Amino acid sequence: MCGNRVLCSRASNPVSCPEASLGKGRFGIAKGVLMRSDAFSALVFAIALTGLSGTAAAQDTTQPPGVLFFEGDIVRHRLDGQIGPWCVLASRFKRGEGIAWRMRTMTPDGANADDSVISSLVVELGNGDSFPLVYGPHGNPPTDFFWASSYTIPESYPTGSLGYRVLATMNDGTVVTWEPFTRPNSLLWVIDGEPDMADNAPYEWLPSSGN
Repeated sequence: MCGNRVLCSRASNPVSCPEASLGKGRFGIAKGVLMRSDAFSALVFAIALTGLSGTAAAQDTTQPPGVLFFEGDIVRHRLDGQIGPWCVLASRFKRGEGIAWRMRTMTPDGANADDSVISSLVVELGNGDSFPLVYGPHGNPPTDFFWASSYTIPESYPTGSLGYRVLATMNDGTVVTWEPFTRPNSLLWVIDGEPDMADNAPYEWLPSSGN
C-alpha cells in the first residue's frame, strides 16, 4: 500500500551436516557464522517489531482511542447554477464550490452513534473555520442516516491544502478528535479556476437524493 513499509526478517536455522566443511563449498560459510546466526536473527526480529510498533502508533488518528470509530468522506455539494455531478468523491475544489462532509460514527461494539449518543459533531478547518454536522436521513425516500454538512470555499481563500479534523463531543463531555489521511495527494486542496456553470439550468446532473 502507498506509503507503508513493512520490515520482515527471515530466520536462519542451520543444520549441521557431516559432509559440510566450514570454509568450503559454494556457500563459503566461515567458522563462527553458524554460532552467531540465531543471535543475529533475534536482533533483526526485535528491530522489526520496534519498527512495526512505531508505525502502529503513528497511525492512531482518533484521540482518545477506543471511544468512537469514524468513517466518512468529502463529496461535491450541489450549488445553484453550477454543473455537477454531485455527491461524488473529490479532494480538489475551486473557490466558490461547495464541499459536503459525510460522517458515520460508531461505538466500540459497532452500534451507530447518532445524536442520542453524541451531543455535537464539528468539522474544524485548517483556516480556523468550523461548523457543525447534523445527523439525519439522506435520500428520497431515505436510504441512509449519517452526519453531514457543507461548506462553500470563500473567493478570497488561497490555493493550497486545506486540512481538517472532526471533533465529537459525547454526552458525558468527552471530546473525541479524528483526522483523515495526511498523505499529500489525499489532502483536501483548493485549486485555481472558476466553478463550471450551467447554461440556463439551475442544476445539471442533479440527483434527487442530495448528498
